[in-house]
Amino acid sequence: MTITVRFAPSPTGFLHIGGARTALFNWLYARHCGGVFRLRIEDTDRLRSTPEAVAAIIDGLSWLGLEWDGDIVHQFARAERHAEIARQLLATGRAYHCFCTPEELEAMRARARAEKRSVRYDGTWRDRDPATAPPGIAPVIRLRAPQTGATSIADLVQGEVTVDNAELDDLIILRSDGTPTYNLSVVVDDHDMGITHVIRGDDHLNNAFRQTQIYQALDWPVPRFGHVPLIHGPDGAKLSKRHGALGVEAYREMGYLPEALRNYLMRLGWSHGDDELIATEQAIAWFDIADVGRAPARFDQAKLDNVNGHYIRIADDGRLVTLIAERLERTLSRRLSASDRDRLARAMPGLKPRAKTLVELAAKAAFYVAPRPIALEPGAARLLTPENRSLLAALHEDLARAEWEPEALDERLRDFAAAHAVKLGAVAQPLRAALTGSLASPGIFEVLDVLGPEETLGRLADAAGPRS
Repeated sequence: MTITVRFAPSPTGFLHIGGARTALFNWLYARHCGGVFRLRIEDTDRLRSTPEAVAAIIDGLSWLGLEWDGDIVHQFARAERHAEIARQLLATGRAYHCFCTPEELEAMRARARAEKRSVRYDGTWRDRDPATAPPGIAPVIRLRAPQTGATSIADLVQGEVTVDNAELDDLIILRSDGTPTYNLSVVVDDHDMGITHVIRGDDHLNNAFRQTQIYQALDWPVPRFGHVPLIHGPDGAKLSKRHGALGVEAYREMGYLPEALRNYLMRLGWSHGDDELIATEQAIAWFDIADVGRAPARFDQAKLDNVNGHYIRIADDGRLVTLIAERLERTLSRRLSASDRDRLARAMPGLKPRAKTLVELAAKAAFYVAPRPIALEPGAARLLTPENRSLLAALHEDLARAEWEPEALDERLRDFAAAHAVKLGAVAQPLRAALTGSLASPGIFEVLDVLGPEETLGRLADAAGPRS
């Protein structure tokens, strides 16, 4: 048997972080088993489903590297197939027409509430002759669900879970307007797509019992279910926007790498010993849905930042240059030149150990490609006193004759400080302010080496001259 799983989001919004983890678990399990990972867009809610949301889901999965197998299935396009199966169940006596009016159903619910019973359909039309139906009422089709015994699920995550059939009513599978309901559509699509394992959030556990009954009524094999606990915030409450429950595109914009987000999400509910940093290839080798815990995982922004910092440190420098160049060009409102990109590439080994996100990395790299005269932070501006401007003017003359090698520059600056009877820091601090516009930066000799003689001397001249 080929293991076949699916990710089936509703395109009523962006790909949120919980959905991304569900997709990741499905993808990892399929790749671990040498199986198939399918994508289905459950777009039957025509009022809330939008093309923009579909595009965002596809883009989010692609950015995360969760490539799917085969064509994307759109549930709405299969509505007639779903209705056909409902009529098939009706023809075999495993479903029936119900002619209850909305008023009758509301009265039924009111009686149940008054008698402190569960609000369920009472089977009014289960055994009645449709010929006795009042005229002018379009019926729904309800599943003839078992009324005795129990329905059990050997859940891959939750273990054995059972519900008494008396707790489940005869659910509607085809509405009076001929449109299929969610549970029927899911069963038909999963069957037709050959889905062997349904891995999803545990908020779908109740649906699994109803869907199992539909499978059994159709004499179709029931897939294995694995219901994964939802992600909670640090306070233990269900994850919401105030905790960081944003769309995947937001984490991309916030400067997270896809491999870092994959690593972090896979560790929310699944683990392999004490390993925290797990490359995707290794995760594929280790992952088993049965190892996912039953307790909700807690989202920790600081831990995500640390994981992302690790992946930035080991990332290819050229790739990081490309990623931050896009951000810097938006900030600067201009295209970076080849020399700008070369400067960023030479600076990257010294920059990336200091950043946890691409936003931080771009911010720390910005001074290397800033237009002259560079903007000064308030602290840097205060440091450029008349005395320090004079010192920088003298340094400009000295460096204009310097051999531009890191070791030679180090010696040159030390000799310059000694010649002016000041400590090296008294030279390095205003020099840093002049070259970076800040009081904090990579080592000053690294900055000199990356900027090169022409840019360094130009910035020194700007700083030494008058400023308004």
